[in-house]
Amino acid sequence: MTIPASVIRAVADIVGEEWVRQAMSELETYASDALPTRRSRPGAVVLPRSHEEVVEVVRVLSDDRIPFVPRGAGTGLSGGALASHDAVCIALTRLKRIHDVDPINRLAVVDPGVVNVRLSEAAAKYGLHYAPDPSSQTACTIGGNVAENAGGPHCLKYGVTSNHILQLTVVLADGEVVTLGSPGGEPWGADLVGLFVGSEGMFGIATRITVRLTPTPRAVQMLLADFGSVRGAGEAVSAVIASGIVPAALEMMDQGCVQAVEASIYAAGYPTDAAAVLLVEVDGHDDASVAAETDDIQQILRDHGARSIRVATEPEERARLWQGRKKAFGALGRVSPDLVVQDAVVPRSKLPDVLEEIAEIGKRYDVTVTNVFHAGDGNLHPNINFDRRDQEQAARVEAASAAIMHACIDAGGSITGEHGVGLDKLRYMTSLFDPDTLAAMRATRRVFDPREIINPGKVVPVHSCREWWAAASTRFDEAVG
Repeated sequence: MTIPASVIRAVADIVGEEWVRQAMSELETYASDALPTRRSRPGAVVLPRSHEEVVEVVRVLSDDRIPFVPRGAGTGLSGGALASHDAVCIALTRLKRIHDVDPINRLAVVDPGVVNVRLSEAAAKYGLHYAPDPSSQTACTIGGNVAENAGGPHCLKYGVTSNHILQLTVVLADGEVVTLGSPGGEPWGADLVGLFVGSEGMFGIATRITVRLTPTPRAVQMLLADFGSVRGAGEAVSAVIASGIVPAALEMMDQGCVQAVEASIYAAGYPTDAAAVLLVEVDGHDDASVAAETDDIQQILRDHGARSIRVATEPEERARLWQGRKKAFGALGRVSPDLVVQDAVVPRSKLPDVLEEIAEIGKRYDVTVTNVFHAGDGNLHPNINFDRRDQEQAARVEAASAAIMHACIDAGGSITGEHGVGLDKLRYMTSLFDPDTLAAMRATRRVFDPREIINPGKVVPVHSCREWWAAASTRFDEAVG
């Protein structure tokens, strides 16, 4: 045990002994997030139940210079919520109260542990919903969404998490409490809320979050289009966006993904012989405009080789199609013991070329790569099925993942759209940013956390030298592959 006993006692006095975890079996629960290639057991786990307890716990840890890592539901995909043996994991899942839903001002005030879909359920009776809808929305929490600036299928039209956060109550590294933004948005000066959202737990812990709610559209139509080639589907995506129409969502799934979904309990009626399918949703406040846009999109899809197009107007049918898409990762999880869900962004015009290159990378490294992603945003999610117990296979998965990231960078893209850099993608940061830019990122972090004790070793490489990498690797128990 590397966390001093005196610290454990002090923290237990705050939250209660039953809410401090130190047994190996208990720590194992927090040794990974949803990314299977990175593992690390924390020195201890603390589960506070209120803002006040978070403040007191942070002050104890700060006084003893103990590093700590905020954690939500553990659905992250970059190793961003992992704590090393000399750090404490602060799990926020007990902070799950929806404090207020204000239909007049279209906002809600929530704790960080509120599950994403629960917020929309609470707002539904007012004709409102919370727009960012990650595929993990039945499990992921609003606090984690804020940390990663999470997206989702409907973020094409409505924007990602940062577009829907108005105010944050934040506990800084020394226990000081600050308020960023206001219920009406940033009141003046720099956009500190925008800076904090997506900071991956390095700036502080958000304990109270004010979100913007969005009116639920009155008219919705959804299209399922299938294509004989992935390139054709990719070109259709570019054509839809180039037309000036902005669908609520524009998603793509390739054949491997479709077949996995249709073989699972999430089967949605997708054509399994298609090389790729597109899910396109159009919404608005009147049936006529939605129908007109849907007709225009159908013509574009036909012009670019759609073999068939199915129109879903009834809520039950749309829900079934969306379930297949959102549960695709779960369906792929049945195929092998482990699944890596990668995340990168490319210009939409480069989608066909990059998808073909990803297929070539899969062949080169002899790994199975499937694709399901936010095509309208150019936000790719290549998935690699494997068994991490096979070290040689795991090494090929790591090499293929790196090749995919560099292919996206070379296409003018970036290494993440919503899953974050975390621990997994730290190694690619120097391929995207020069030393001065990385230094500026680190300087920004130190404004919030001068001693860098919150979520250390993530996102920004402190040095690019070999000695730093050697030191960093000792902080974490295991990097599979």
